[in-house]
Amino acid sequence: MCGIVGILARSGRVSSDLLERATKSLAHRGPDDSGTVLLQASVPENVQVGLGNRRLAILDLSPLGHQPMRDPETGNWIVYNGETYNFRDLRAKLEAEGVRFASHSDTEVLLKAYARWGERCLRELRGMFALAIWDAQRQRLFLARDPMGIKPLYYYEADGLFLFASEVRTLLTTGLVPRRLNRAGLVNYLTFGSVYEPATLVEGVQSLPPGHFLVWENGSIHEEKYWDLPAGGAAQTQASPSAVERKNLEEELSAVLDEAVRLQLVSDVPVGVFLSGGIDSSSLVALLSRHGGVRLNTFSIVFQEADYSEARYSQAIARKFGADHHELLVSQQDALTAIPDALRAMDQPTMDGINTYLVSRKAHEAGVKVALSGLGGDEMFAGYSSFRTVPRMERFARFWNQVPRAIRSPLAAAYAAAATKNDQSRKLAALAGDDGRLLHPYFLSRMLFTPRQRERLLIFDDRHALDAARAPLQAALDQSRALDPINRVSYLEARCYMLNTLLRDADCMSMAHSVEVRVPLIDHKLVERLFAVPGAWKLTGATPKSLLVGALQAELPEEIVHRPKRGFTLPFEHWLRDELRPGIEKALTKMADGPLAGAIDPAGVNEVWQDFVRGRTSWSRPWALYVLHRWCELNF
Repeated sequence: MCGIVGILARSGRVSSDLLERATKSLAHRGPDDSGTVLLQASVPENVQVGLGNRRLAILDLSPLGHQPMRDPETGNWIVYNGETYNFRDLRAKLEAEGVRFASHSDTEVLLKAYARWGERCLRELRGMFALAIWDAQRQRLFLARDPMGIKPLYYYEADGLFLFASEVRTLLTTGLVPRRLNRAGLVNYLTFGSVYEPATLVEGVQSLPPGHFLVWENGSIHEEKYWDLPAGGAAQTQASPSAVERKNLEEELSAVLDEAVRLQLVSDVPVGVFLSGGIDSSSLVALLSRHGGVRLNTFSIVFQEADYSEARYSQAIARKFGADHHELLVSQQDALTAIPDALRAMDQPTMDGINTYLVSRKAHEAGVKVALSGLGGDEMFAGYSSFRTVPRMERFARFWNQVPRAIRSPLAAAYAAAATKNDQSRKLAALAGDDGRLLHPYFLSRMLFTPRQRERLLIFDDRHALDAARAPLQAALDQSRALDPINRVSYLEARCYMLNTLLRDADCMSMAHSVEVRVPLIDHKLVERLFAVPGAWKLTGATPKSLLVGALQAELPEEIVHRPKRGFTLPFEHWLRDELRPGIEKALTKMADGPLAGAIDPAGVNEVWQDFVRGRTSWSRPWALYVLHRWCELNF
């Protein structure tokens, strides 16, 4: 696990000092080693190539794993961030073809696989990664990102320059990227509480999409998809499987889950599990317990305050499976004092992420370097309420759109006028009064500010920015149309909320503390199998995430399976009305100044704050605005 950076520039514009500075900005991602290399290319016109890496040593802890790494046979160079869990199988396959290795690292396996198979090597990889290879013979740069988008990769191109990095802030550190606000990114941040790929909040900086590779050659770039979430419709002849079909499916999923978890144990340092006591993380512990000789280390965040502590659930799982369990105590004062550092750690603004920052900091203090997380279980096994509500909203929208506009418009207006002024009523009013801006009810379910609220917050009415903000939503929706309603929600959750909030926060906030988080429940082979299952089969029975629970063959206790669903929560509602109120209230009055001048309307910001003070909106709305303001202050 690492941080990577690269600069391609014509006419020798890459200085060693600049490359070192950019690489150093990633030190938190890789405290164990650092390396840079400057190369001279002759195509198209005296291009200089700089590659940098910061290393968090997980596989082959020796100096032989140092990056940038060169293949002596081809002259190719690689910088790589991630883990390829099946690298030993790939190594054996390459060795059978006569390939020789100098190290025991997965980085060298990737370098040799590219030399042997070219871009086709990506289809062989099982893991999470962002990589860059300078192809010496073809004089081209090859970038690639893992299928699910677990590891980030950003790039910028302008005026004979091409830059890439693991973090947006690293690109800004070079001084080669103008610190200008991207309006499309701002629109999506206000809509969802995070910036949606491929845009970022910095104009000109793009994210390479999941399952894509990019080639820079002869001064031009080409992007291509090599994998996507399955978007074909699963055969569905009945609402629920027969007993035999159910048993066979659960046995098959059990084997795929077991393989995904087993693969992600590959490491030359101990691997732990972030254990909340919910179904997803408890499932990982259950699966790990099947492998004899694996030392089970579990880590849970606990609070002194009983209202926020879930210690009894994680303790029950640890006892059942004989784990060496560690409770990491977080006081509310710990959490409160961590907020400024957590805001500084954000690579892009997010309304979430503080929880992950705290968990990762405590894990780092406990000596954890690699941890498995249950992230993705809700998206893949239909655990959210959206899997039931969004299909109902789809049906309502189809019916409502058949009502003549002459009748629909006044009814929607009457509802909006009569409804209680709270967040749920605003969303329902937005659905009833939709004029095509919402695209699909799913986006309403994840919306932070409705279109009308967003219009009151933004000064500009930039059609280009609005269209650019809408484009990734439309693309995800188009890709999911052939799926049944439940699998469509799974696709949209994975490519929208999970990708742009959960995975980004998990990467950024864990790497701020040099902790590698692995996510077996979104292994792409497991994902492919789950999308072949009819959506309705995932919601049969009264058991939450019944396919996941069934695949574990009754290994989870009933008190875990049927416990109330609850994430790791912090008392932000209280804090914004008490300890944090003076600072946030003051910051929001300045929000229309500085980098956000000409974009944010102070009257709209004040309206959001007053709605919170009067109990008409949740804490997440003013908090999201505060985070946006602080991120812009720190980075623009």
